Amino acid sequence: MIKVERAGEGDATRSQLRDIPDVDSLYFTMLNHNKRSITLDTKNPKGKEVLAALIKKCDVLVENFAPGALDRMGVTWKYIQELNPRMIVASVKGFGPGKYADCKVYENVAQCAGGSASTTGFDDGPPMVTGAQIGDSGTGVHLALGIVAALYQRNSTGRGQKVLAPMQDAVLNLCRVKLRDQQRLERTGVLTEYPQYPDTHFGDAVPRAGNASGGGQPGWILKCKGWETDPNAYIYFITQAAVWPAVCKVIGEESWITDEAYATPSARLLHLKPIFARIEKWTMTKTKFEAMEILNEYDIPCGPILSMKEIAADESLRETGTIVEVDHPKRGKYLSVGNPIKMSDSATEVTRSPLLGEHTEQVLAELGYGKDAIAALRAERVI
Repeated sequence: MIKVERAGEGDATRSQLRDIPDVDSLYFTMLNHNKRSITLDTKNPKGKEVLAALIKKCDVLVENFAPGALDRMGVTWKYIQELNPRMIVASVKGFGPGKYADCKVYENVAQCAGGSASTTGFDDGPPMVTGAQIGDSGTGVHLALGIVAALYQRNSTGRGQKVLAPMQDAVLNLCRVKLRDQQRLERTGVLTEYPQYPDTHFGDAVPRAGNASGGGQPGWILKCKGWETDPNAYIYFITQAAVWPAVCKVIGEESWITDEAYATPSARLLHLKPIFARIEKWTMTKTKFEAMEILNEYDIPCGPILSMKEIAADESLRETGTIVEVDHPKRGKYLSVGNPIKMSDSATEVTRSPLLGEHTEQVLAELGYGKDAIAALRAERVI
């Protein structure tokens, strides 16, 4: 993968949120693994010639400029198709075609416009964005899938095509269960698995559900031993119907197994708050890891609230490649995220992000430029 950066300046994220002076930020390094960097002034006619050579040689062009920026540069779809009819042009935009198409969008804006913020948080508080980058990285995953599909289709058609992944669309896709709930709410007037039921009146839009699972398996975050001083001493506990008898045995409420008020999932929906309050009395006597060990013996779905510090120190995540240590020539060693997709015959090695323009001469040589031509481009500050 070749990253084309502005000559003399480079990607703006190289300097954003720096923790070491004059060294590429973690923001940049962690998002640009396994790439080569070339610098190029595409406003210069000779720079545009280099870009044309890249278009002729490569399979995919990925861009996230403001809407219409490529066209204003003269790099229109028609121009690209004339150079390489097999080219896939993949674009990230804040919104798809429509009244907001020209709006500038960042992560949190996408979360708000895609329906996530309005359905996240607690009912007595404001809308809330999530720490997961569902707008940026979530859109990137959708775009990557579109690129793969376009490349596969090209095997049959011989033609490239445009792939667009609007951030609003990607966030909405990840919130599709909330769109499901909106239609259920309009039909029935209630959402029985939400914490507002049965005590609070539902409005006309899906409310914020706190830590409820939003599905058919009621769940909640409960305190564990040490919660008074550790902000992450909590566990997520799901009262799945299949293991309800086991839950009752673990917390010492075996009478609930046959009690009509608790015996069926529909009956329990009326008593979820006191049920979780009782379970929490039990979890508060255990650390989150002790509780995990006990609950897993009974196949009770649960999970500890892990801090980033705990995740970074988890040796098992290092062993599986979920967390990787990368060595950078200027930064030194740092932690990053490995490939979350594990393939049996295609192991992924995470290589460091490139220095600015590190591979310019290498890539130009691959395009057929000789040493003198490369030197001339550098002298004219085209690269």
